[in-house]
Formats: sequence, C-alpha cells, structure tokens
Amino acid sequence: MDQSLITQNPLELSRNANDIKGLDELRRAAQSGDSKALDEAAKQFEAIFVQMMLKSMRKAQDVMADKDSPFNSEQVKFYRDMHDTQIASDLASNGSIGLADIIVRQLGKTGEGYMPAGALRNDGNLSSINRNTIVSTQKAQEGVLGNQPTKTFQTFKTAAFEDAQSFIEQLYPAAQQAAEQLGLDPKALLAQAAIETGWGQHMIHNTSGQNSHNLFGIKADRRWQGDRAMVDTIEFEKGVAAPKKAPFRMYDSFADSMQDYVGFVKQNSRYEDAVKHSQSPQDYFSELQQAGYATDPDYANKVIAVFEGEQFKQYSLEKFSDRGEKK
Repeated sequence: MDQSLITQNPLELSRNANDIKGLDELRRAAQSGDSKALDEAAKQFEAIFVQMMLKSMRKAQDVMADKDSPFNSEQVKFYRDMHDTQIASDLASNGSIGLADIIVRQLGKTGEGYMPAGALRNDGNLSSINRNTIVSTQKAQEGVLGNQPTKTFQTFKTAAFEDAQSFIEQLYPAAQQAAEQLGLDPKALLAQAAIETGWGQHMIHNTSGQNSHNLFGIKADRRWQGDRAMVDTIEFEKGVAAPKKAPFRMYDSFADSMQDYVGFVKQNSRYEDAVKHSQSPQDYFSELQQAGYATDPDYANKVIAVFEGEQFKQYSLEKFSDRGEKK
C-alpha cells in the first residue's frame, strides 16, 4: 500500500480518483458543516476542469494514433484515463491553476476577493471597461437624432390593454376620426395598430412606466420634435430578420398617435399611392408596404388577416346588437 495514503486524513483520501469511501467522507463532512469540506470540494472541481483539458488533448492525439499499435488498445486507453484522472486530482491539490482558491473565496464568503452574487451585474462587472464604448454609442445616437432639445428614454414593452376586445373598444372612437381623414375603414387602421403592438400587449413604455402611445411603430427622425424612446426592434434586410436599436416617437395620448399617423402618411410623398387607394384596405396596405413603410415582406397580408379576423367580426355584431337594444 502507498505509504502516502496512510498519512492522509479521510477528506484528503477523496482526492484519490478510485477511492469511493473518500468521496463518501467528503459528502458527510459537507453535511456536517466541516469548513475543510469546501476546500476539498473546490480542489475536486478544479481537478474535473484539468481532467477535461487532458481529455481534449488526448482526443487530439488519438486522431493521429496508429490504430494497429498495441498502445492504442481500449484496455490501454482505460488505464490511461484512470491515470489522467489521478494526475488532474494531484495537480488540483497542489494549487497548480488556482481555480480552487477562487471557488473557496467566493463560496466561503471570505477574503478580499469575495463579492456577493447580488452585486454581480449583467455586463459581468465590465462597465468600467465598456464605458468608452457606451459614451461613443450615445454620441452616435445623438448624431442620428439631431441636436434638438428633446429627451430620449430607455424603454421596455408591456401590456396597455386587457385583451383584443378592450383594445378595439377604447381606440375605436379615435380611429374613426383619423380614418375619416384618410378615407379608410377605421377597423383597417386598428388592424394595423394591432399588428404593430400585438393588440396593445407590447406597448413601448419608458423606465418610469410612461406609455409612449405609439400605435404604428413610427420612428423618430430629425423632423420629430417630441420625446423619443430607444427600442430593440427587428428589421428585415433582404428578407432576413435582424435585431436593431432605433428611436421611436412618444405621444401624450393614443389620439395624438392616430393624428400623427394621418399626417405622417398624407404628408409623405412616398405614400401618395397608398392614400389614393385607401377605399380598399388590401390595396392601401399593399401600396404602403411597397413604399417602404415596413420591412416585413408579409406586412400587408398580416394586417389584412387581422382586419378580416374574428375579433372585428365579433365587435361589429356586438355594436349592431347594442344599437338594436337601444331602439
């Protein structure tokens, strides 16, 4: 028997890759709160890491190995892997890499290197390194947005309506007024807003919870004088969806959003053909898409599918029923 094993305590015996009893001692010590158990567990974790590196190197070597060599048999590989496991354990116990010390400091909550998990940030605590990049990004955004004295807010998306029915009922009056100026069916206008906002379930809000009231996904360019919301969005480039960050307009109310949409479409020469065909929702949205209102190649079909969907049919029936009851 190896004399070095006789002098080892039960926890140290767990470093022997083939000693199951030692691992059981480690488990019992951890359950009893023995502080030394953490040291041994950390060393074993480091050993696993080292063993993975050795295994990767062995695989690279096996590719070039002579298949007919007696040193390339499965039996030799079996004992070689056992040997590598023990080497990894010995290297970890000597602190060769230092990973075990880091684990002990973090899990043991002691020493200068400890930082509570709650203090870790999503950027991996690299904010000081990334500060120059953040500043450069902000300057670039300011250049795109212009030098107007407006506010740009970081945002998130959340629901502003209970369901599709409440979305239609609350917005229908404003949609009627706006659609009349375009010669468009109010339901078609609401269908487009439903596509843009997911029936109001994905409305842009700033970090203080203020609703942007942006129903039509209109971005804020240099002409926009109001507040802006920076939003993570999806744009289609040559038919392929790609994540982007862009500024969007913020309004004081949904009625303001409706009226701004009317002005945006009527005053932009690109959408002149769309306005000419507003009596037909299918033609209107097809022309709107071709003029570049949206990058989604299936945008018009999606809006028409909602326009002809059950939500609006049900709403029309309920309105008709209510009028009948009033009479």
